[in-house]
Amino acid sequence: MSELATVGIDLAKSVFQIHGVDENGLVLVRRQLRRSQLLAFFQNRPRCLIGMEACAGAYDWGLRLQEMGHDVRLMPPSYVKPYVKRGKTDAADAAAICEAVTRPSMRFVAIKSESCSLVMVLHRTRDFLVRQRTQIGNAIRAHMTEFGIKTAKGAQNVKRLKEQVDQLPQAARMPLILLFEQLSEADMRIERLTGEIEETYSQSETSQRLAMIPGVGLSATIIAATTPNVDNFDCARDYAAWLGLTPKPHSTGGKQRVGGISKMGNRYIRRLRYLGAMAQIMLRRRLKRESGSDRLSGMLMRKKTKIVAIALAHRMARMIFAVLRDGSRYEPQAA
Repeated sequence: MSELATVGIDLAKSVFQIHGVDENGLVLVRRQLRRSQLLAFFQNRPRCLIGMEACAGAYDWGLRLQEMGHDVRLMPPSYVKPYVKRGKTDAADAAAICEAVTRPSMRFVAIKSESCSLVMVLHRTRDFLVRQRTQIGNAIRAHMTEFGIKTAKGAQNVKRLKEQVDQLPQAARMPLILLFEQLSEADMRIERLTGEIEETYSQSETSQRLAMIPGVGLSATIIAATTPNVDNFDCARDYAAWLGLTPKPHSTGGKQRVGGISKMGNRYIRRLRYLGAMAQIMLRRRLKRESGSDRLSGMLMRKKTKIVAIALAHRMARMIFAVLRDGSRYEPQAA
């Protein structure tokens, strides 16, 4: 009797679709499994190739199936979609996953360890609270403007509006006070998560090496946690392209056109690289260094600030690649 060689799993919340074939491509299994049945299905089975789409819960299932001795590979959903033959059903998705995982040109997503997932949760939660804090600040600013009280831009200026709450009508004071209290609570939670990230940073030697690169800072923890093995990239530019920091090409009929950056990959890390580059530019302007005295100053004279920031973020990605590949430390160069 033939044994399962390749299995595609369409993950869901409660019901999973299984599509399994033997080494000749003959379909052996096409069925649904409940969450409690999935691990039991693969228990004591011979080692097989299991494909899944990278999504919420995929890392946990991947680690559990790997512990059983199976070869588990995760794929971006956008790379699996072309293999769906017709319609949108769980069975069709599972068959497409089973087909895509065997393609030699397929690119896979590294399965994160539990410690890496912990760092990702810290950063994502903090980023979520920062967005909430911005929303609360905007709401306070808008409500105060309704009564003719305005302030300059910036989160620090929003807090100063609390001193002018007494100028509002009595009925409007209580809602604004509640918003200010929520803003204060959000600040406290963000500071607490920042402390946890700093603790993670102090325990990671890789993060400490990455943090020496100008503009990286504490974001080194999320870089170390989410970056796959850099040996999978042929060069530093490939790593920058993985982060979406390289131009998006479009060629047809022998004509090549290069547009803006592709914005592919992890947008959270890409945004952190952009913010780190902007911080370097702001620092350079505060130092008021003589125009054209170094490479960055010369670029700022010729190009717009945001374009220079993208170029600097790209260069930063190349430095990160070099540090991760060589296991070395960043050595600053004289300007």
